[in-house]
Amino acid sequence: MDLTYLDHNATTPLDPEAFEAMRPWFMERFGNASAAYALGHLSDGAVLAAREQVAALVGCTPAEIVFTSGGTESLNHAFRGVWEAFPTKRHLVTTAVEHPAVRALVQWWRGMGGEATDVGVDGEGRLDLAALEAALRPDTALVAVMAANNESGVIFPVAEAARLAKAKGALFLVDATQAMGKVPVDAAAWGADLLCLSGHKFHGPKGTGLLMIRRGVRLKPLMLGGSQERGRRGGTENVPGLVGLGKAAERALARLPEMDRVRGLRDALEARILVEIPGVRIHGAMADRLPNTCLLGFAGLEGEALQLKLAEHGVCVSTGSACSTGMREPSHVLRAMQVPEEFARGTIRISLGRDTTVGAMDRVLGLLPGLVTGLREGRVFLKQ
Repeated sequence: MDLTYLDHNATTPLDPEAFEAMRPWFMERFGNASAAYALGHLSDGAVLAAREQVAALVGCTPAEIVFTSGGTESLNHAFRGVWEAFPTKRHLVTTAVEHPAVRALVQWWRGMGGEATDVGVDGEGRLDLAALEAALRPDTALVAVMAANNESGVIFPVAEAARLAKAKGALFLVDATQAMGKVPVDAAAWGADLLCLSGHKFHGPKGTGLLMIRRGVRLKPLMLGGSQERGRRGGTENVPGLVGLGKAAERALARLPEMDRVRGLRDALEARILVEIPGVRIHGAMADRLPNTCLLGFAGLEGEALQLKLAEHGVCVSTGSACSTGMREPSHVLRAMQVPEEFARGTIRISLGRDTTVGAMDRVLGLLPGLVTGLREGRVFLKQ
């Protein structure tokens, strides 16, 4: 069965150039980057080059980069580091639609005795900046806001949020995991004190990521051990992975203009779905969104059932965040957007990639009307 992969917000295929860049570092260039001989120096140089490549994508200096195993570790480093660094500030501000990794850390923060305020969004998923400003207090240590929502694709006004946070003396964290490689990212222009990402979201290898820590911000390391990452993250460097991350970052920056074509495919898909299928809601349609993300609610059916029927035909989509797939209740994002129950339960997410073709869109459009009608009528389908 031919696969049509439309779940790029969950993960992306490894860029072939990134794979080829990694290959030598698994075998003949296997040296420890901390070793004081030529083989080690080669690895150290490769890590330095990767640091420069990802800094160019992020919009910061190479020295501000701390390599990690991915976004979840980066978030843990940031949240726990801020907690320890500011013992007199025990208030956290975040949004009601953050990724499950952030939501888990909000619970941890509260469990440690801190307070947290969730700022809401409107019906299109747009952040309420007035509510964010009202939530800030003198004892607010951290404001954590995603650059773009992983389910709806709605882009948040991070620069404005940073300005509000800094006016109250709070640090500002941006979770740029979903935005990276889809829209321009500029940590310095945004005013980010901390920024995290995962390599596998922009065609890099899984198990790689980073935490950007702005110069002058001092956080205790999450991973204790050796002196790697200037003492900020102990452990022998994953040289092949970092080489792949660097090349993926370089490629993502160079190919960013291609997302305009992806936006055109997404918009055309949505327009045809609205014409050909009744009872459909595009969540966040009126908001500024990532160019690749389409969150669709179909009245009169279960989103999970539609996802499974598409999967039987080789089409890969999701019902929302890959970290919460399998939950039968509508996601916290749809709840926060106050999406009507009939549309919330019938939601699927289609997320395109930079290599998605017109043929892939045609295939989905050829399947969706019949599958939606059949599910609404309770008909039994046969696998094809």
